[in-house]
This record gives sequence, structure tokens and C-alpha cells, in this order.
Amino acid sequence: MSIQLVTTVASLRAESARLLSAKQGTSQALVPTMGALHEGHATLARTAVENNDVVVASIFVNPLQFGDAVDLDRYPRTLDADLALLEEQGVDLAFAPSVEEVYPGGEPLVRITSGRLGEKWEGASRPGHFDGALTVVAKLLHYGMPAAGLPAGSAGTSGGNLPAYRAYFGQKDAQQLALVRRMAADLNFPVEIVGVPTVRADDGLALSSRNRFLSDDERDAALVLSRALRLLEERANAHEPLDLDSALAMVESQPLVELDYFDVVDPGTLEPLAENCRETPFRGEALALIAAKVGPVRLIDNVPLSS
Repeated sequence: MSIQLVTTVASLRAESARLLSAKQGTSQALVPTMGALHEGHATLARTAVENNDVVVASIFVNPLQFGDAVDLDRYPRTLDADLALLEEQGVDLAFAPSVEEVYPGGEPLVRITSGRLGEKWEGASRPGHFDGALTVVAKLLHYGMPAAGLPAGSAGTSGGNLPAYRAYFGQKDAQQLALVRRMAADLNFPVEIVGVPTVRADDGLALSSRNRFLSDDERDAALVLSRALRLLEERANAHEPLDLDSALAMVESQPLVELDYFDVVDPGTLEPLAENCRETPFRGEALALIAAKVGPVRLIDNVPLSS
């Protein structure tokens, strides 16, 4: 079946309800994206398709999470290619609304706040970014909720139960994933938030829609980010001290890379774990985060650590 494109909330709800009924489905998934899709997004979509009866992928470049109007205008829009990629993965519906559809009264007067979790790392470097991201994710989660499209009084499509509802996010945006999970838990969203591991190119660079803006030399330089993360991962797996300082020196030795932050944090709170970083053997669970500007492009990456 070919993918169906919808552009309004009403049509999304109507078509997802129709598909759930037609398939006698018991689960629905949402894959939120900003378009300019690549294999990382394809992995998200495939994972959702493998585990759900109806899958919706949203394509929306959210102006609230861009602090720079130039960066917003520069963000690539590739709708036709995006639809083709999603169709190849078996996605049922693509929801590509206009800004006016999502924000009919202009920028919202009330927004989701990312709180303390959103003030550090990416939040410190991009003030307001996570407030804008969580606001649109909250709206998308409401739009894609299977119960919203069911007839009044309907109890669902199977056994009197509402369909299961899941939303899929990439681990590459680790702070965003942590914030979405916290928002869903703290505000009682009836959705399971599923994290999908980072997808990398053969050379180790984490896939990103922004990689296309790197020159050949800049791309080669950017590989130091994944190499430094891999060094920490290897040390964690060997129960050795992480020696973050030497990994930091590796990154700072690359002249084309302007480092923003590089640290090892608690996966839930995102607070630094200094005691596990340098002298004592690594134990437990952690997340290594890195962000840097390479040429005109800001890149982020991370790797989960465990022992």
C-alpha cells in the first residue's frame, strides 16, 4: 500500500482511525521528524512498522526551536524524497502540516517548559530550544493519539481496549529523548516513548540532516567526535578509568573542531559523573555527551556507557 499524505489534524485523525479499523489494529505509532530524512530516520520508521499496526510519521520544521531565523530558512526541505523513504519502510501516513495548522493563532502564548533538565548542555548553548521542541512534540503526541480519531464512545478496535500508543525518537538526540520521556511521565501522556539507537555512517559519524553541509575536510575532522566517544566506550567496557581528559585532548587537537561540551553524565538526570571519569574504574550506567561546531555545522553525539 502506498503512503498517504495528510496535511491537517482532522484528516490525520480520521485516516488513522480508518486504518486502525480496516486493519483491526491494536497499536499505533508516531515517528516525529523535521524532514530531510536519512537512514537514521528510516531505522526509526522500520522499528515502528515492525512493532505496530498503524504508523504515522510527521514532517514539520518547527520554528519554535530555532533561535536563528537564518538557520530556520537554511534547514533542508525535501518532502518528495522524505515521502519516498517513508513509503519504503512501510509507513502508513505522513503528516506534513503547515505552520498555520500547528500554530493557528501564531506563536503560542503558553509553552511547555523544559525545566532544569533543559537548562544544561544543548539548552545552555541554545536557549529556548527545548521549550520549543517539547511544545511541538506535545502537540504532535496529541494529534497522533489513536483515541483522538475514534468515534465518540468507541472503546477501541480489539477487545474493548484502546489501541497501544508508542512514539519513536533517536538516541542521537539523547537530551531531547530524556526530556520527552520526562514530559510524558510528569504530565501523564498515555504514550510509550521508545528510544532507538544512533545510526552511524561506515566511518562512524552519527547520521544527521546537517551532515550534508560539511565539506570533505570538515567531515574528516568531525570523525574525531565519534572516535573520542568510542575511546570512552572501550574503557568503560574494560572497567578502566574513563580518563576523560585524554579523550578531550584528542578532540581539541583537531583544529577544525570547536568544542562546546564533552562530559559523562547520569542518563536520567544528565548531571556530570566526575567520580567515574578519571581515576577510579568505571562502574554502572552513564552517558557520554559531546557537541562541537565543525565549520558552519553544529554536531552532537553521544554513547551509552555501562559495565
